[in-house]
Amino acid sequence: MVNKTLSLIGVPTDIGAGHRGASMGPEALRVANLVARLERRGLDVVDRGNLQGPLNPWQPPHNGYRHLPEVVAWNEAVHTAIYAELADGRLPVMLGGDHCLAIGSISAVARHCREQGKKLRVLWLDAHADFNTAEATPSGNIHGMPVACLCGNGPKELIELGGHLPATTPDVFRQIGIRSVDEGEKRLVRESRVSIFDMRHIDEVGMKRTMEEALSDVDDNTHLHISFDVDFLDPTIAPGVGTTVRGGPNYREAQLCMEMIADTGRMGSLDIVELNPAFDKKNQTARLAVDLVESLFGKSTLIR
Repeated sequence: MVNKTLSLIGVPTDIGAGHRGASMGPEALRVANLVARLERRGLDVVDRGNLQGPLNPWQPPHNGYRHLPEVVAWNEAVHTAIYAELADGRLPVMLGGDHCLAIGSISAVARHCREQGKKLRVLWLDAHADFNTAEATPSGNIHGMPVACLCGNGPKELIELGGHLPATTPDVFRQIGIRSVDEGEKRLVRESRVSIFDMRHIDEVGMKRTMEEALSDVDDNTHLHISFDVDFLDPTIAPGVGTTVRGGPNYREAQLCMEMIADTGRMGSLDIVELNPAFDKKNQTARLAVDLVESLFGKSTLIR
């Protein structure tokens, strides 16, 4: 059964992104009534407020990375906070912020799983593979690098964050909805053999079969971590993100994805990232994200 005690942790920074504004994401989710909507599902929700960290200096890349010291500081804070909630027996929900913060959250989850003898599975719901390195990145933005860093390919300060190198291995990831991979990144993804269910795969076999494949070996000893980048969704329904990519899942496909995750009863932690109210229309993307998160926690049309 999914844990009914939740802790929300706001991480208001766009330190790893190429556009300003994801720092406002946590507040937009709160304005969209995330707490009340989850409590309505019978969940015990505590909002821990926002973590603190350095301001975004908005500098060009240095040695292939933008804002590396600041990214490290934010991710150390995230790691500590997420790990504390897991150790306390609660389900942490990280309200981002940009996707570089998954280095901190997933390294904490991986550490918890090692200590508990649990198998980790990460569902990476995203338009992007986020497998860039300093050599491959066209921008230096670290929000394009978290999966590579978690798999041990990145700057020392980030890959050693959780005290275990690498924090995870590529086989724990199932990437869903991918439709934008940089040229240099394509080779890295292929060499790593990370499992990617791109939009062509979803077009060919449908979301139902895609999710069955992605969840196929999830068992009672699996800790399922969902890293939900809001740009996973098609920008016609979710304009409020910094890096829109056409051709993503529609509303029904996204709902089915979330409902099938809920059906496993194995979700143990969640990231909601890259929501950018500066690009949104009347907070519609935040409201949609909250709607989908409700489905992750079991909302469905009928009692199933």
